[in-house]
Amino acid sequence: MGLIFALVAIEQGIKILVQNVITLHDTIPVLPSFNLVHVLNPGAAFSFLSDAGGWQRNALSILALIICLILLIALWRKPTPRAESFAYALIIAGGLGNVTDRIRIGAVVDFVDFYWRLWHWPAFNFADAYIFIAAGLLLFVGFKNEA
Repeated sequence: MGLIFALVAIEQGIKILVQNVITLHDTIPVLPSFNLVHVLNPGAAFSFLSDAGGWQRNALSILALIICLILLIALWRKPTPRAESFAYALIIAGGLGNVTDRIRIGAVVDFVDFYWRLWHWPAFNFADAYIFIAAGLLLFVGFKNEA
């Protein structure tokens, strides 16, 4: 629980800093192929459902909260291996981080922009990265256990 709280606090702190320092839709070049940006995503990953008219805010929030609750119950009820528990904590922190944005401002703050020449990966945030890392970790653990 402490890890989840810390990850959400870090993620929300960075998002608030981005909102206070970078004007909406502005870009700050950091390194070749990496910018800090300030964009709002009212949809899900890769702006999926971003133009759905607003219903997606509540639907995505409810779905994320249900998943977080299921994972918290799984962590609480049965002992899980350390890597799996860490992955669940990352997913919960990522879900709660993005739900917090949806409740707080009606959209998710994205600020990480990787690109190559003129091709930009969709902007994302630490909550998205937490979930991505957790999925990779769960896949790795799953394949490792199969061997």
